[in-house]
Amino acid sequence: MPTLRIGFFTEVYRPVVNGVVASVEALAQGLRTRGHEVYCFTPRMPGYEDPGRAPARESILRMPSLPLPTRTPYRLTLPLVSRRNVNNIVKRLSLVHVHSPFVTGWMGLRYARRYGMPLVYTYHTQLEAYAHYVPFEPNATRYAASQLTRRFANLADAVVVPTPAMATHLRDLGVVVRIEVVPSGIDVDRFGEGRRDERLRASLGAGAADRLLLCVSRLAKEKNLELLLDALALAGDSRLKLAIAGDGPARDELVEYARSRGVADRTRFLGVVDREGLPDLYASADAFVMPSTTETQGLVQAEALAAGAFVIAADAPPNRDVLGQAGAIATAAPQAFAAAFSAIPATPSAEIAMLARRRASRFSIGAQVDRMLGLYASLAPGDGPFADRELTPNVRSV
Repeated sequence: MPTLRIGFFTEVYRPVVNGVVASVEALAQGLRTRGHEVYCFTPRMPGYEDPGRAPARESILRMPSLPLPTRTPYRLTLPLVSRRNVNNIVKRLSLVHVHSPFVTGWMGLRYARRYGMPLVYTYHTQLEAYAHYVPFEPNATRYAASQLTRRFANLADAVVVPTPAMATHLRDLGVVVRIEVVPSGIDVDRFGEGRRDERLRASLGAGAADRLLLCVSRLAKEKNLELLLDALALAGDSRLKLAIAGDGPARDELVEYARSRGVADRTRFLGVVDREGLPDLYASADAFVMPSTTETQGLVQAEALAAGAFVIAADAPPNRDVLGQAGAIATAAPQAFAAAFSAIPATPSAEIAMLARRRASRFSIGAQVDRMLGLYASLAPGDGPFADRELTPNVRSV
């Protein structure tokens, strides 16, 4: 395949740390490794300078932004791209790949239609699950989010989802265009290097006879973290310890909730953990626990599997798609999770670790890039990949 020039348009990027950012970064790096050019259009974050050297640093194109009127690290993008970047970069793109149905997504759509490029949209987030962040009636907000998703997705040439469950979800919303299932990728080898570390476990309050539960998550209402604290209290086993890695707007409320449930002494809030430290953290836990039912995939589950962890996840279609037979599914209720805690193996199991790592192999960045390049090539007009695209504009218009 000839070298492609791909424009990513994303509403959120570094320094924000979440699953969308990790997925976008992994795909961009994987494509660059194959010799393709990726340009990332994203909002400017005050006080933040992109690290690294050219050309990777120069391929991140920051647009002006404004703060949002809510407690969030995200910004409102102002759709302003310099004429120089439009002429030297945008007009030379082979295709546009958008990662949001908001301002940056509509920018990408506008450029794709104006210059006759294929448009791919990756559905990263179930927007309906975030209605509580908008100061309007929740049912009306969820309906509006669903309608936005349906309308925007149907303007794309292809929509990418990370799990079969999300393909079904979009069809139920009324999306009629082509949908491709392409799991978001992780560095399987790096997470597979994680090793159980007794000193790390001890620093988290877990002794040799204790069972260490680990959750890696943004601390927010939609992540359902109260479920873990309720289950920990209900289990009533002093040998169960819980470590929660991550930060977010609900941190103070969760710390207070742990205290009110009587499990504060068995719960550690670790804050944001450097990604270099995550493999050993996953491998040192006796179980990785996933209470969220709002994920489209949940990269942290794939990371935990790659580290050989025993995974307990809330019963939701995307979680089932990720785990297969490699983990335990529990109803999203305290009693069910408490029962699952009691079934955690007393000692690390080589068989469980092998099954988990085998399952994780399907989430490699290489596999993601292979499938994405196949999708890109299938959208190419003309006789070859993106040949004469300026003369063959997409027939679908806004």
